[in-house]
Amino acid sequence: MRTTAPRRTARRNLVGAGAAIALLAGVVTGCQSDGAREPGERGAEAAPRWNTQPASIAAVGDSITRGFDACSVLADCPEVSWATGNDPAVDSLATRLLGDAEAPARSWNYAVTGSRMADLPGQLASAAAHKPDLVTVMVGSNDACRPTVSSMTPVAEFRTGFEKALTELRAASPSSQVYVSSVPDLQRLWEQGKDSPMVRQIWKLGICQSMLADPLSAASGATARREQVRAQVVEYNEVLREVCGKDPLCRYDGGAVFQYPFSAEQLSRWDWFHPGKDGQARLAELAHRQVTAAEPPR
Repeated sequence: MRTTAPRRTARRNLVGAGAAIALLAGVVTGCQSDGAREPGERGAEAAPRWNTQPASIAAVGDSITRGFDACSVLADCPEVSWATGNDPAVDSLATRLLGDAEAPARSWNYAVTGSRMADLPGQLASAAAHKPDLVTVMVGSNDACRPTVSSMTPVAEFRTGFEKALTELRAASPSSQVYVSSVPDLQRLWEQGKDSPMVRQIWKLGICQSMLADPLSAASGATARREQVRAQVVEYNEVLREVCGKDPLCRYDGGAVFQYPFSAEQLSRWDWFHPGKDGQARLAELAHRQVTAAEPPR
């Protein structure tokens, strides 16, 4: 059984912050010694440090994190979730960090298929009850995947929802780290399946029509529609980056999921849109690499 290093506690962060405040007070009142720090070094102890070996994980988000359509048609399959699953073929983030024996008791999946950013605060509230060391967030695909382009979640509303969700998480669980995955490039997924007659028939059932409607159409309207959806996803990812960047215990993936070149073999064989087992494994690999990195992605 793999073991993990002891997790950092909120008490350590408070001790570090107290030391920084005491140092700053000494400087302000003129109580400096010959060994006083240079101005650029003051307060360095106050910055919380990212724990690369969290000992508990909660996952929130949408159908991707629930493993939807990865095992059978129109069904969740959380056992293959990139974040908390237990399928050896996926080797989820929880398994990689906590080990096979510890992961079931120390990981929780509160993602819900069909969720949008507006649903994130409720999911994070459930996650915060466990005071997890790490919370993974993957949300936004359903905000762009709407029946029409005009019904996509406005970017300003998306931002407000994410800010609210993080603020409430901080109030409920101040020391939980947050790993935020970028929204996948939906246009890349369209490119992988559009040339298959069978896939086009499946997409007609209502999957992400803002992007996938009339998949073979090269008319200017259809092309502009797809570009508009992709542009919206890019803006969502910029919101995730900016808002996460203001929280010292939040790490955005730097666009890793958006940039990943998913192939047809890594997508669900039932809808050619959601990640299949291999796609879930790639998501787990990306997340593990970045959660355990000493520095955030640039």
